[in-house]
Amino acid sequence: MSEMPSRVELRPLTLSDQDEFCSLVQASAELHMPWMQLPATAEEFRVWMRRFDDGTNLGFLIRVRETGAAAGTVNINSIIRGRYQGASLGYAAFAPSAGQGYMTDGLTVTLQHAFTDLRLHRLEANIQPANKASLALAQRLGFRYEGLSPAYLYIDGAWRDHERWSITAPNPWKPDPSLPEA
Repeated sequence: MSEMPSRVELRPLTLSDQDEFCSLVQASAELHMPWMQLPATAEEFRVWMRRFDDGTNLGFLIRVRETGAAAGTVNINSIIRGRYQGASLGYAAFAPSAGQGYMTDGLTVTLQHAFTDLRLHRLEANIQPANKASLALAQRLGFRYEGLSPAYLYIDGAWRDHERWSITAPNPWKPDPSLPEA
């Protein structure tokens, strides 16, 4: 039985996405606070995009195949190679498409990309305990709860506790012994 094609596609985030991205972040302010802070102005966006320059962070838009609309964003952050082969995920839905399953589809595609194309072994999602939608999404995708990290990230003017969730590659592979230690 063949797999159904995804309703979404993952596209690398580029500087040309600035106006659309900032507009969607502004429209999604209530949805995102106090869970995360994304760039909402052209200047913030340009500064934020620098984090993707060295390849240790990758940014994507989750786009609906049928319409091309950006349904959300996902980052694969702090990629560590060597014996770890892991990274952390940051993700957010955009309000116009929230609640329609696009983030589940988009993160499913992201996991496939991370584990197959990037050959990562482990991904973490750090989620504030009261962010029920994000916790449900991580659980739906098979992430495991690992514990609470007090005062983990500074968001919206305060150090916020986060639950640590992780998932590992379904078909573990051994790192290339010639890879440098990270």
